[in-house]
Amino acid sequence: MNFVEDLKWRGMLHDVMPGTEDQLAKEMTPAYIGFDPTSDSLHVGSFAQIMLLKRFQLAGHKPVALVGGATGMIGDPSGKSQERNLLNEESLNKNLNGIKAQLSKFLDFDSGEPNAAVMVNNYDWMKEFSFLDFIRDIGKHIPVNYMMAKESVKKRLGAESKVGMSFTEFTYQLVQGYDFLWLYENMNCKLQMGGSDQWGNITTGTELIRRKASGEAFALTIPLITKADGGKFGKTEQGNVWLDPEKTTPYQFYQFWLNTSDGDAEKYIKVFTLLPREEVTTLIEQHKEAPHARALQKKLAEEITTMVHSKEDYEMAIAASQILFGKGTAEQLHKLNENTFLSVFEGVPQFKIAKTELEAGINVIDLLAEKTEVFPSKGELRRTIKGNGLSINKEKIGNPDLVVNNDYLIGDKYILAQKGKKNYYLILAE
Repeated sequence: MNFVEDLKWRGMLHDVMPGTEDQLAKEMTPAYIGFDPTSDSLHVGSFAQIMLLKRFQLAGHKPVALVGGATGMIGDPSGKSQERNLLNEESLNKNLNGIKAQLSKFLDFDSGEPNAAVMVNNYDWMKEFSFLDFIRDIGKHIPVNYMMAKESVKKRLGAESKVGMSFTEFTYQLVQGYDFLWLYENMNCKLQMGGSDQWGNITTGTELIRRKASGEAFALTIPLITKADGGKFGKTEQGNVWLDPEKTTPYQFYQFWLNTSDGDAEKYIKVFTLLPREEVTTLIEQHKEAPHARALQKKLAEEITTMVHSKEDYEMAIAASQILFGKGTAEQLHKLNENTFLSVFEGVPQFKIAKTELEAGINVIDLLAEKTEVFPSKGELRRTIKGNGLSINKEKIGNPDLVVNNDYLIGDKYILAQKGKKNYYLILAE
């Protein structure tokens, strides 16, 4: 299956300019996608674009990842209701380095093969471009009525818009169009890809190449990823789901995919994994026969967590899930790193105690009913212990005379108390 046919099967083709398939069949073709540098990490909203470049490289073509150091200073109006904050150069450089490190996990930049990926920053060719040079050499090639006809512009200038559009944002499509022209002239880049909201900006680039360089360039877009319930993809109550494990722990990342609805899981496993068509088809059939087993969600979460993070992080996420839902062991609990541990028990009641008090040891009754308020009374705690309902660090406690000391600390800092099956309490020793 060729690149475009594969995208069609995966539901990942929105618009494609005539002649694109012929160009890809003719020769190895460089193509670029632009990434927004407003953070030092990409989030899952960018993941479909990353997978698009990865599939493109696997099909034998050359991916060019453009990080918009210059366009990040302007702000893209596409799909936005208002102008975004502009970044200074120091913030941009920090963000560019973070994004480059993430993309390197997915794309082959270093093999020396003809189709090895390349990363570029449009600030490198825009920083010396004066305003007068730009409007003389570039601006004159694209008529204003052509720019005004773009959907992104019409929406922002329409009757429903209260904020209008600044000249800065109006020129965005010209700057992005010049990126395409520069890559066409300097890297033989003949294709730009992106989300469907970028079609207008991309075709401005193909038009600029046609008018200024008398060349032919192509465009391909994929659908914007949506959720079946109408909610915004990639958003949780905590905000964006990031690819950076410091911003979204692998456990939280794993849970995001595991909690996908049946309808979305069937769509996402085609978009976000590299599983072959036969295996995906089989998984979907298995899921339809036994949806309660959630085989589709489990495979989706496994594939993506392993790809974005690592096999070890995936296994830790599994262990963390088992701990939270009652099947985990004390050994698994002690193996969790601190970020995973805290994300698993996010929101549970916390109590503090001086670490010095644990050096000599504290009776478990005094610890949980006096030093902290895990239990409202010593009598209730004794009854819970007698009924086999108390666990410390996932181990059942049957002895009311147990002495808890520093040896019980997880990561030299935490003690996890559990009342019954679902009630957790975190004791922080400082």
